[in-house]
Amino acid sequence: MIDESRILFDSQIRFENKTKFISGSDEAGRGAMAGPIVVASVILPSDYQNPLIRDSKKLSKKQRELLFEEIKAIAISYAIEIIEASDVDILNPKQASRVGMVNSIMNLKPKPVVSLIDAEKIVIENYNCLPFIKGDDLSQSIAAASILAKTTRDNIMIEYAKVYPEYNFDLHKGYCVKEHVEKTKKFGVLPIHRKSYKPIKDILENNF
Repeated sequence: MIDESRILFDSQIRFENKTKFISGSDEAGRGAMAGPIVVASVILPSDYQNPLIRDSKKLSKKQRELLFEEIKAIAISYAIEIIEASDVDILNPKQASRVGMVNSIMNLKPKPVVSLIDAEKIVIENYNCLPFIKGDDLSQSIAAASILAKTTRDNIMIEYAKVYPEYNFDLHKGYCVKEHVEKTKKFGVLPIHRKSYKPIKDILENNF
């Protein structure tokens, strides 16, 4: 059975705010210990309905890639922000996500009347930003943003796997799995590792 509740949720938001232009925003990679945090925001056409769009983590790689191309093709506007590991270390993961949210929302044209955001409270002057816990399960727009963010980040990590093949970034995408920690202990900390994350801090401290 196909769940259309996300489409109905967005339609209700449009109806209540008398607007066609609502955006959805989500991030990918906050919990990883290597690579960037990627944030995406998107405005979908008000008459666009695709019940296949849902939380990117619940989709297969092939499904995400097909939807990624479709969303980019049909979107009224979308914006993708990449916050590199060194900036995540400076800002901290939560603040880095917030900066990415703000920048991506403000880069949308036309300006969204309402911005729906997954689980993050964002304040932008003269913008109406609404956070929703598990927003990618509630809103088609947030789910679409999650697909843009995750697919973009996965592709970045696949490219890093070509540069650093011994780390297998194409498999774990930089997250704190046992294999990644063991590979980093063996081969060393890279420039794309987040030095503020505990597993990386521990490795660095043990090497001195």
